[in-house]
Amino acid sequence: MKDRSLFIRHSVNFGIKVISSLSAVLTLFMLGWILYVVASRGLGAFHLDFFLKLPTPPGVPGGGIANAIIGTALITLLATLIGVPVGILAGIYLAEYGLDSRASNAVRFLANILMGTPSIIIGVFVYTILVMRMGNFSGYAGAIALGIIILPVVARTTEDMLRLVPNSMRESALALGAPRWKVILGIVFRSAKAGLVTGVLLAIARVSGETAPLLFTALNSPYWVKSLNEPVANLTVTIFNYAMSPYADWKEKAWGASLLIMFGVLVVSILARWFFREKRV
Repeated sequence: MKDRSLFIRHSVNFGIKVISSLSAVLTLFMLGWILYVVASRGLGAFHLDFFLKLPTPPGVPGGGIANAIIGTALITLLATLIGVPVGILAGIYLAEYGLDSRASNAVRFLANILMGTPSIIIGVFVYTILVMRMGNFSGYAGAIALGIIILPVVARTTEDMLRLVPNSMRESALALGAPRWKVILGIVFRSAKAGLVTGVLLAIARVSGETAPLLFTALNSPYWVKSLNEPVANLTVTIFNYAMSPYADWKEKAWGASLLIMFGVLVVSILARWFFREKRV
């Protein structure tokens, strides 16, 4: 009876291991396939004009998407400055102060709902409360829409990472007379640094490919970015417009812009992980 039970457990364990391994291989294959297709079709668009010049009129080959690159960088940076600090502070409240109170449960519930809300609904919401009142599309509205998407992701990730830090570390620091805020910043945050950086990078990676919110907020522009208080060129809407066009040159630029976004997210992730890496003595 015991031998049979042991055989069943080993069989189930082996079966789960095989399924997990196949799932991992399939995931890596799909990721590699996507990277290969985007790279093979997008590298042809990479030339000096692509990064330095404005778009040409429809049907005219040449030009570039320099304005969209600058616009995307500005909107993403502003969205990060809006969403990340608020999300981290919310995560601190949930993990360190609110714990399982009614207020924290309500915040946690709303954050989960916001994480699952389609981005186009957030775009329509910002369009209603900002774009319609201001009377024009703007980069500010686009940054606020992306900041709202970033906020719940960072908040929930921060809470989860901070809760993984053992309470004994907090208690030891508090026993030495350190104030609560210094314990959180100096001990808890330092222990959860890698997880917090990963959460922020995931949030930035998510918004870097959002198109729907920007269609209702920042829209697009064929001109240089002079102010964020007007329609601003961005890569995602440019990809949408170029990919739907009948012009081969625009479609090639759409693949190039897609590769540029992927490469940008990869570089930011590598640099952030290198900068915040654990230093070994």
